[in-house]
Amino acid sequence: MTTVATRRARQTARGDFRWISTNRHVTQRTWATCPLSLRAVLPMMFRFGPGRAARRPGRLGPCGAALLAAAFLLSAGRAPAGPAGAGPECAAAAPLPDGMLLPVVGQHVARGRPVRVLAIGSSSTEGVGASSPARAYPRQLEGTLARAWRDAPVSVVNAGIGGETADQTLLRLEAALRQADKPDLVIWQVGTNDAVTGGDEARFRGLLEHGVALVRGAGIDLILLDQQFYPAIPDRARYERYVGLVASVAAAARVPVFSRYALMREWGRQDPTVLSGMLAQDGFHMGDRGYDCLAQALGQGIVRAAAPAPGAAGAVARARPQAEPGAPSLRRG
Repeated sequence: MTTVATRRARQTARGDFRWISTNRHVTQRTWATCPLSLRAVLPMMFRFGPGRAARRPGRLGPCGAALLAAAFLLSAGRAPAGPAGAGPECAAAAPLPDGMLLPVVGQHVARGRPVRVLAIGSSSTEGVGASSPARAYPRQLEGTLARAWRDAPVSVVNAGIGGETADQTLLRLEAALRQADKPDLVIWQVGTNDAVTGGDEARFRGLLEHGVALVRGAGIDLILLDQQFYPAIPDRARYERYVGLVASVAAAARVPVFSRYALMREWGRQDPTVLSGMLAQDGFHMGDRGYDCLAQALGQGIVRAAAPAPGAAGAVARARPQAEPGAPSLRRG
């Protein structure tokens, strides 16, 4: 009879070896020198468990022992499945500007009502560079907020599509806001691909302004998530102009910006190895650790912005999203 413990051990072992198979760059030397089927190792994992199997190298044979050692090393090297630890590098910069409030989200949390978050953008939202979709920042953010808001169910929809520019994402944002079941908070990750490829900066600013007006006109809270910093930016001056455009449009509309650019640049200033540890192998996208830290810092900022200090009722009323002049009229579902 298969026990619950045995089934769990098998699931764990299969998960470890699935992870190894998708990270073959780490185990390339082992695969080249030990062309042994994993079936020779898995029964030992199932029967004895990883620790006891490792103490039986004679039964595994040299290649089996090498593969098992690789499994242990890789499993130990993976970031944990839960939230990232609160390492000092995760708190290198303030998550959101002081005084920025999220009144719609705050009302839902105060009343114990569900909070719906739409995370929309390009590859940094989709999670390119992460080891699995569960390690993308929207999924990690959902866990962070759920732990903070135990009485208010929260869901974060990942609407990221890699390679998009602002105009393409804006079309999908418009479609999402036409749906009856609208979000309470939109996190619009925008500008990286526009900054990398260049183009009409005035048009980019206009797209941002239209998107901000669209969300504000719907009475929905909004956070702009700006471009990432990475060491090999090809045209730093142009790239930083695009970063500045996001900040300028947000400041004019009094919309919070979470500046990944400032956060990641600070990681690099503190220690280049800290920044490299946050990036994927391509040196451009975030990796697991970077997405974990992003979700942690962004989540902390959202929680603070949704829970203003006592006596701030007037500020909440003033900060409540209002329809911009000429903005599309969208009714909340």
